[in-house]
Amino acid sequence: MGDRLRLAVGIMGNAASMLLYAAPILTFSRVIRKRSTEEFSCIPYTIALLNCFLYTWYGLPVVSNGWENVPVVTINGLGILLELSFVFIYFLLTTSVILGFCVIALLSVFAFHDHSHRKILVGSIGLIASVAMYGSPLVVVKQVVQTKSVEFMPFYLSLFSFLASSLWMTYGLLSHDLFLASPNLVGSPLGIFQLLLYCKYRKNGFMEEALKRDAAKGWRKSEATDVEKPKEQLHAASAQ
Repeated sequence: MGDRLRLAVGIMGNAASMLLYAAPILTFSRVIRKRSTEEFSCIPYTIALLNCFLYTWYGLPVVSNGWENVPVVTINGLGILLELSFVFIYFLLTTSVILGFCVIALLSVFAFHDHSHRKILVGSIGLIASVAMYGSPLVVVKQVVQTKSVEFMPFYLSLFSFLASSLWMTYGLLSHDLFLASPNLVGSPLGIFQLLLYCKYRKNGFMEEALKRDAAKGWRKSEATDVEKPKEQLHAASAQ
């Protein structure tokens, strides 16, 4: 029963994490459309990439005992592909992350010869990276508070961050694995905080969008009026 429950939570964690890793697609579609990263920070995606690398490695039989953490491997493997595409435009930062992971992976293989010590090394570094990943959207909190706008703090990223961290916290507790549960004990409250912040300032964002649309309509109306004026003047001149 315990193993079935753990597997079920792992599958739900996979689904929530997939939504979390896919959430930036909306952000990057805007970046591609506008050909500008605007005020979006690359930090969350770069740290998320490192997190995915570390936990894919953690779940593989090289570090874990056999395939006890298959759900961890599958979702973080998918996360690597998605996050790599997101941070491609920040190539230099991506390169440093990949090199850092390679050093950790090689160290875990050649410096330690048993699963216990490998899990301690990779899990400890992964714990730090995971906490940083869940907390990285907070880098825009100061901007949100100052501007009273959540334009650059995507809602779905915060929502799926909360769902994924809560489910993986449950999975880690059921597995009696502190390296999987601990970072999510931090990630879940941080996700709640981001959602509360979004709820507080979301109306301001909607008002700004409405003002922009009204300004755009006014501009188009002004242009149309300016075009019509010469025509009216021409008709008046011909009538004389």
